[in-house]
Order: sequence, then C-alpha cells, then structure tokens
Amino acid sequence: MQLTSFTDYGLRALIYMASLPEDRMTNISQVTAVYGVSRNHMVKIINQLSRAGLVTAVRGKNGGIRLGRPASQIRIGDVVRELEPLMLVNCSGEFCHIGPACRLKHVLNQAVQNFLNELDQYTLADMVTENASLYKLLLVE
Repeated sequence: MQLTSFTDYGLRALIYMASLPEDRMTNISQVTAVYGVSRNHMVKIINQLSRAGLVTAVRGKNGGIRLGRPASQIRIGDVVRELEPLMLVNCSGEFCHIGPACRLKHVLNQAVQNFLNELDQYTLADMVTENASLYKLLLVE
C-alpha cells in the first residue's frame, strides 16, 4: 500500500509541528520550505488537518499553525484515516460484475484494518521524542 502525497505531507507537517516547543507556532510557508512542497498543496493539507482538529490555525498578525492537541494524543492511524482515501478497489456494481460473489474485497478490507491497527500503536510523540537527528534535519531550535 502506498500513501498519497497528500497524506505523506500531512504526516510530515504534523511531525514538524510536533518537533517545535509546545508554545511555538509556525506557518505554512515554513512547513513548505522545510519539505519543498507547493504552498497551495500544503494549504489544502493544513485545512483538512484543521477541520479534523489535528491542527489549530490562528489568523492575524501573530497567527500561525500548531498542533490541535498534544502529540501524545494524535495516533498515526487516525491521521491516515483522516487524509487517505482507503478504498483499495472499487466494488460498486458499475465497475465490478463479480461483486456479490467476490471474496477479494473482504480480504483487502481486512488488510487495510490490520494496517491501520498497526499505525494506531504509534503517536506523533513517538515520531519526535528524543529524536535529535530529526531536530537537526528540520533545523528546529
């Protein structure tokens, strides 16, 4: 299974925000500069993360973005569920004529659930805690 770039950069943006001190905000321009992704793409990602409550966006002169809740409360599986279209195959009648007899869709659904269950074992805090190499790469103070 390969995650979309939308989910990939969503996870990266959250990792960047989680690596900052809790009281420090960042902005979309800083996140895009760190990862070299288009600002327009990152705006869409941050908007989705904000709607999900994973990011808090503050408007205005002293505004910016930060995690919507502590990194220890953000499970990686929940982020993927929020951002990733998890339908591996289209089993609707117009695309698949064997739907009523197909066992593959159940196998694939179970595989996705197992994948998400594994991701649920980890939080955003697990990705950044005591990770000096990450801080150096992100140039976090």
